[in-house]
Amino acid sequence: MPFPVTTQGTPQPAKRYGISAPISLAVPKETDCLLTQRLIETLRPFGVFEEEEELQRRILVLEKLNNLVKEWIREISESKSLPQSILENVGGKIFTFGSYRLGVHTKGADIDALCIAPRHVDRSDFFTSFYAKLKLQEEVKDLRAVEEAFVPVIKLCFDGIEIDILFARLALQTIPEDLDLRDDSLLKDLDIRSIRSLNGCRVTDEILHLVPNIDNFRLTLRAIKLWAKCHSIYSNILGFLGGVSWAMLVARTCQLYPNAVASTLVRKFFLVFSEWEWYVFDIKTIISRYLVLMAHHGEMTHWFYL
Repeated sequence: MPFPVTTQGTPQPAKRYGISAPISLAVPKETDCLLTQRLIETLRPFGVFEEEEELQRRILVLEKLNNLVKEWIREISESKSLPQSILENVGGKIFTFGSYRLGVHTKGADIDALCIAPRHVDRSDFFTSFYAKLKLQEEVKDLRAVEEAFVPVIKLCFDGIEIDILFARLALQTIPEDLDLRDDSLLKDLDIRSIRSLNGCRVTDEILHLVPNIDNFRLTLRAIKLWAKCHSIYSNILGFLGGVSWAMLVARTCQLYPNAVASTLVRKFFLVFSEWEWYVFDIKTIISRYLVLMAHHGEMTHWFYL
């Protein structure tokens, strides 16, 4: 599978991706591009890149899962006697988030997915009729529901690929194919569990929207994640930064050096955050800023302000 190295001949347009101006708009030199190729070759033996065959298999599995969701939502809609005009366009969709959506998943990694349903489909339907539908699929193994979790989830192994599926019911009559989950108006009148379930997709999409060059961001993040895992500091559960947090820090580095390639960004990452004034605010200020930013921009944004 090829991994492009972006070699911009001219700087990116003067667009501000973060809350501050870039530190440098310098374009990569030939040596930077050569170092980036060496970085790719260095990362390859660690299994951070997935083969094209496995990638296509994931895509096929997600297509099958998406079709199951559409089929299930139509069945639920028919059982609730919705008009034919709505049944024809009721929709339903599977979105991905986390490392797979960011494009930095490794070999054998699981997929975080979100099932989006219209307003007449209840969470109880998801954990009963959809669960039963999954149970009938011969490709599905190790199916289990964790309904009482902080973020309720169905876990399964679909054709050898582990998938965690969350559920969110939107206040919409139908679910369009071009639905953009970053639209804040979608959060209106939602229950707290749906909002929590939507958060992963919204954060992931916002990160990708806020970086100047997605290919450079992805390669840099692969390198930083591998470094963190090798140093045993990659674990949200154990009190270290998790995948989304590392992605935010890399995204901020990309904003500060919008024209840099991955080899430069890896070096700048350590430069920026070794000099970062982490404790410039007292705890009261940090909490107040956190609450305000959570309310207006979602979970990810506060990292860019501290």
